[in-house]
Amino acid sequence: MWLEDEGGRRQKTPPQTWETGRSPGRKLPSSEGRPSWETSGSGAYRTRKGDDWVGGAWKEVTISSKWKGHSDRKSTEYSGEKDREEQHSYSLSSQVNFVACQLFALFAAFWFRIYLSPGKTSPDVRHAFVTVFGIYFVIFCFGWYSVHLFVLVLMCYGIMVTANVSSIHRYSFFVAMAYLTLCHVSRIYIFHYGILTTDFSGPLMIVTQKITTLAFQVHDGLGRRAEDLSAEQHRLAVKVKPSFLEYLSYLLNFMSVIAGPCNNFKDYIAFIEGRHIHTKLLEVNWKQRGFHSLPEPSPTRAVIRKLCMTLVSLLLFLTLTKSFPITCLTDDWFVHKANFLTRLCYLYIVMQASKPKYYFAWTLADAVNNAAGFGFSGVDKDGTFCWDLLSNLNIWKIETATSFKMYLENWNIQTATWLKRVCYERVPWYPTVLTFFLSALWHGVYPGYYFTFLTGILVTVAARTVRNNFRHYFRSSKALQVAYDVVTWAVTQLAVSYTVAPFVMLAVEPTISLYKSMYFYLHIISLLIILFLPIKPHAHIQRQPQTLNSINKKKKD
Repeated sequence: MWLEDEGGRRQKTPPQTWETGRSPGRKLPSSEGRPSWETSGSGAYRTRKGDDWVGGAWKEVTISSKWKGHSDRKSTEYSGEKDREEQHSYSLSSQVNFVACQLFALFAAFWFRIYLSPGKTSPDVRHAFVTVFGIYFVIFCFGWYSVHLFVLVLMCYGIMVTANVSSIHRYSFFVAMAYLTLCHVSRIYIFHYGILTTDFSGPLMIVTQKITTLAFQVHDGLGRRAEDLSAEQHRLAVKVKPSFLEYLSYLLNFMSVIAGPCNNFKDYIAFIEGRHIHTKLLEVNWKQRGFHSLPEPSPTRAVIRKLCMTLVSLLLFLTLTKSFPITCLTDDWFVHKANFLTRLCYLYIVMQASKPKYYFAWTLADAVNNAAGFGFSGVDKDGTFCWDLLSNLNIWKIETATSFKMYLENWNIQTATWLKRVCYERVPWYPTVLTFFLSALWHGVYPGYYFTFLTGILVTVAARTVRNNFRHYFRSSKALQVAYDVVTWAVTQLAVSYTVAPFVMLAVEPTISLYKSMYFYLHIISLLIILFLPIKPHAHIQRQPQTLNSINKKKKD
């Protein structure tokens, strides 16, 4: 994108940054006062011209700017060219650090699986190895900011050891979420380096998920009766509190500390102890398949396939994402000159262009875990070994989703699972609203997150209502079903683009500008659907998981 400096010269803005959905950078000098780019109240900045907003996962700046202090202080000139060079340096450094750590982790994972396999060494050695390397990676990437990660881990282990099992999940949840939120607030609103510095909150968010997941599973295993648990809760319940080494290994192992994903404690311990794959294989009758002994699945093919996908994602990022940055949505042409249909299509293209960085980071993280031998999910109906236990997305289902629900279920899968297990299935009131709110709070305190999740609540309810009122009319023939799928695919993709745009824009003003240019059409349509279409009784999806007590009660009735 090209912007004009104060002399009317057109110069190119710095390149976009690359990371796992968060944005690094650096703190700009304050000149002992507020700069002439005023803060928007969201940690984002706007230019004095008011035309171009800097409030997303990428930051664009004018090349020559004046920074103005308080009215009683002399204005100081700020070198825009130096800002450009230094910001590019910080951005490039963060990109290199992230990719270097993940590639090193990939090779370390192969070495770990081959030379420190469960048959060759003890679980304690495996725990120690993955923990030491994980701590090193965190310090290498985030420097002294990594202290926040270690403080949270130590605090929550103290809760794990001392708290009563009946309350351990509450204390762990509130402490972890409070500390995470405090870090979000401090780095954005207090120290003013939210989008301008190396962002340690990514690993902190992953650790928060793991801390709360383990706390709830310990509570299920030690603080609740077996008959009060669902089948899944019973399977994942932890009946013995972890040792300190196990706790550190689970939270800080090098395979997932940088980019995740979250996983279950019992699955992780089974992986460390060498039971992970064996347990899954026992679920299959191999004699019927002509095997006389259990096979030994190798993750090599799955890792190669996922690495190929990361390369494709990288190429798309370097081409598509660079050509259609999110700042295009605040251009004067888009806001004031393009017609409504053009805006719809352009919004879809820009949001599609924002996906490759997520595809890259999450698929590479999945490949790292698979290379270590973690992530085996069993055998499919065709007899193929599946390594998608920790997969964070299903790209094909995302791009072909015919409903808002289907899209969300295949995007950031492990986070969606975490939200379901710690919130949606457990809260007694307003589960959808509280789950969306928790998701927004976990992501951070940028206003854009709350725009997205509040809009998401409306769209989810409206989509569910439409689906349950009209879908059955299109099942009578194949042609009608195909027509229904095509229309719902187009509507879903446009609705998702509209809903998640604030998530990457972050700030209030560009979000309002975008929605005004789109006439708030999806908000209005969703509200009209909710107000005027009947919500049929069978449209309510069962939320609470079935427990042994509830099944027995139904049998008695």
